[in-house]
Amino acid sequence: MSSTTESRIATTKTIISTIGTIAATAMVARSIARDYVPPEIQGYFYLGLHNFFRRFSNQLTMVINEYDGIESNEIYDAAVIYLGSKVSPNTRRLKVTKPEQENSISLTMERNEEVIDTFCGVQFKWTWVCEQLEQSNTYYNRNQMRSFRSEVRSFELSFHKKHKEKALNSYLPFILKEAKDKKQEVKTLKIFTLQSEDRFSSSETWQSVSLDHPATFETLAMDVELKETVMKDLERFVTRREKYRKVGKAWKRGYLLYGPPGTGKSSLIAAMANYLKFDIYDLELTDLKRNSELRKLLIATANRSILVVEDIDCNMKLQDRATAAKAVPSEEQEHYREEANRVTLSGFLNFIDGLWSSCGDERIIIFTTNHKEKLDPALLRPGRMDMHIHMSYCTPCGFKLLAGNYLGVEDHKLFGEIEELIQTTEVTPAEVAEQLLKSDDSDVSLASLISFLQIKRKEKEEAEAEKATEKMSESVKKAGEDGQEGNQHQANGKI
Repeated sequence: MSSTTESRIATTKTIISTIGTIAATAMVARSIARDYVPPEIQGYFYLGLHNFFRRFSNQLTMVINEYDGIESNEIYDAAVIYLGSKVSPNTRRLKVTKPEQENSISLTMERNEEVIDTFCGVQFKWTWVCEQLEQSNTYYNRNQMRSFRSEVRSFELSFHKKHKEKALNSYLPFILKEAKDKKQEVKTLKIFTLQSEDRFSSSETWQSVSLDHPATFETLAMDVELKETVMKDLERFVTRREKYRKVGKAWKRGYLLYGPPGTGKSSLIAAMANYLKFDIYDLELTDLKRNSELRKLLIATANRSILVVEDIDCNMKLQDRATAAKAVPSEEQEHYREEANRVTLSGFLNFIDGLWSSCGDERIIIFTTNHKEKLDPALLRPGRMDMHIHMSYCTPCGFKLLAGNYLGVEDHKLFGEIEELIQTTEVTPAEVAEQLLKSDDSDVSLASLISFLQIKRKEKEEAEAEKATEKMSESVKKAGEDGQEGNQHQANGKI
């Protein structure tokens, strides 16, 4: 054996011996510290040891806590979703959950498990750390005391420190996007309504149930061109975040659905929600007492949602401001003191396109009405209601779609007669659908629809004839009154 080899072996032994001595010394020191050092000092001692050994490591660890103060940490929530589909060879335990109202089964890491993820050739190690607390902490949230979790949860993300910039600028943004997409894929749509009046904070005023409405644009009985226009408008809206930011405009879109009852306004809303995977917030304005309450409710709605105010013309008395300005203050001071404590048109408009409209992203606001002409013009201008959609009576195209949906037929010998009747009769899609539901036999259902349309047309003709008669009677009466007035003027002239 050469002297060089013997020298290397001796050096190696010395290094190993030194490491062993240091490790043994550390263990002894730790034991002594645990037995004799006061608990309040032990933390500093362990921290010093940890910092000492960390000097020799190339690993960098980022701690991602579940909460930042009382606010949830978006990166933590995204990591829970993203890591649910990641299983490494070292993973031994996964947590499986399925809430009763959800459609899909979700997988998440079990506590203190590790997952190795590779991104652009770089390995990232995730560890889910759960620290049990001796007693529950509490905190105040919007003037209400709430109990906090009995454990503190966080992720530890470890990687080589030379990849810090990649982790911050590429890897974590990638996880946020992947988690958002995955959440949308498995999302169970909800419809939110107001809870009872006995509520404490705006975060608890909304209660939800699963939205199981089956309406889609494929099954919607409305004009094909109008349907395509609405779909393209929605697609353009959800892809224009940067455009809205660039022009300094809140990322929201307003739709006014107007037309007779039964023309499919509610079905269109459900189809829009199913198409975009947006939750629905159904706002009943008559349940609110003042503008401040309205603001709290609207701030509590989530992004990527649809706010619906149905029958806006009769949902609340949004007083025309021009009419209000003509009121006599001396006689109606008490009345306006009461109005100050109610939801007003100006307060409502301030949320639609005022400063409060920027409290949230990617939101759709929908008003429905049976009488567009009754609405205050301030509600209708662009920027508040960007697109006005007229929900008309059933058309031949809409009838064919309904026949395909309800009866499974695309053509029938009675179609020609039905289409001719529909063109001359004002009948809603809901009325047509009701007739098609009367039997599974297409012949029976279509014959029933023909009878119904004939009755509707006869009623329409009778109503038009009655109107014409009344109009003629009024004309004759007016002509008679004009004649008598003329005769009276002539008589007065002779006198």
